[in-house]
Amino acid sequence: MPKEFYTEKDIEDLVKRGVLSLDVNDNCVLTDLAYEKANRLGMKLIRSRPDNPPGAPVRPYISEKVVARPAMAAAISAAPLLPAAQDDLPGSIRSAVFSKLGTQVDPALLDTIIERVLKSTGLK
Repeated sequence: MPKEFYTEKDIEDLVKRGVLSLDVNDNCVLTDLAYEKANRLGMKLIRSRPDNPPGAPVRPYISEKVVARPAMAAAISAAPLLPAAQDDLPGSIRSAVFSKLGTQVDPALLDTIIERVLKSTGLK
């Protein structure tokens, strides 16, 4: 079944015709502006996935728990680390990233990424 795309203009037209709700499912895609326009005009968006706005990409790698592959965890564990790095692996990773990228990195985001990677590889 082909997908139906709605733009900001489409939402305006629907509201002018008296349509006050729209079923948003896998075959219906709203642009970000259409989503905002529907909220401003009071249109009710009925979603099959209430946790994601219609224009948001589905990112299973963020929301689903990743199980580390034994080979991957073994390879990472066997990687040579400096003595200080073994005691504070997150700190060593953080320092290495900051030395390469400087102030381009958001520290809170980097900490979140490091924590997720270490959990997914079984090192934390």
